Amino acid sequence: MADKITAKKIAKFIKPYGVTKGKKFHLKDFDPGDTGGYSSEEKPRAKALLQQGIAMLSDLQERLYAQDQWGVLLIFQAMDAAGKDGAIKHVMSGVNPQGCQIYSFKGPSPEDLDHDFLWRTTRCLPERGRIGIFNRSYYEEVLVVRVHPELLEKQKLPPELVSKNIWEERYEDINNFERYLSRNGYVIRKFFLHLSNKEQKKRFLSRLDEPEKNWKFSSADARERQRWDDYMEAYDGMIRQTATPHAPWHIVPADNKWFSRLVVAAVIVDALQELDLQFPKLDAEKRKDLQAARQMLESGKPR
Repeated sequence: MADKITAKKIAKFIKPYGVTKGKKFHLKDFDPGDTGGYSSEEKPRAKALLQQGIAMLSDLQERLYAQDQWGVLLIFQAMDAAGKDGAIKHVMSGVNPQGCQIYSFKGPSPEDLDHDFLWRTTRCLPERGRIGIFNRSYYEEVLVVRVHPELLEKQKLPPELVSKNIWEERYEDINNFERYLSRNGYVIRKFFLHLSNKEQKKRFLSRLDEPEKNWKFSSADARERQRWDDYMEAYDGMIRQTATPHAPWHIVPADNKWFSRLVVAAVIVDALQELDLQFPKLDAEKRKDLQAARQMLESGKPR
């Protein structure tokens, strides 16, 4: 009963951030500074809840691995400095590395460009029983490529296939791909870490002011920031067109890292709890083998 109560509380907590139908979605309706009613004085309590969530995630991941039926795909998208790396690091800190696969996708290689736009991510899908994390993903193909159309020219597509409807066609391809995955035992959760323009500027300046953070910053970050409105428009359209019940988006307020990590952990725990994961039950023959093994161990007589 306690587990059911906890599950209901988690589902209620994350509900405001989930998007399962994008028809009426507008990014402007979500506040990057939202803290779910927690004040700054309650930050320690939120961090304690995060630790509870990490412990729950560890137990659920062990069951997922043992059951070996479902694969879990977590997709993270965000503007630079939104905290994707930190969220992944903190939330997954209690997970057995054997059961987790993390891939960070940068610009496509020449080999990638010789294939379809889903190829390089498809080959990195997690195995059954494992959690796969995409730090950026195939969604870059309707984000950065849309903001920078010159990148599309490098993808070697036949000219007649690059129509004015190419973004709608890619949304359709992605939706079909995710439907295919869900029908084959994949649980998909997608996160957009929603950072405000003001907070991004603050974090960029921090990277410049603190020598130990200089490596995190490049001039390209400042250039991309100039296209902020274009990116927001691209994200808005992407989420509206690809939010579905089987592959929902979660708009995670990212101005406060302590809260964004709590939301991410809650979403993952909620998704795994829905699977009703159980350790495999042994049949009579296997139990007989275990009993024989016990007798050999207890006898203490090497052969």
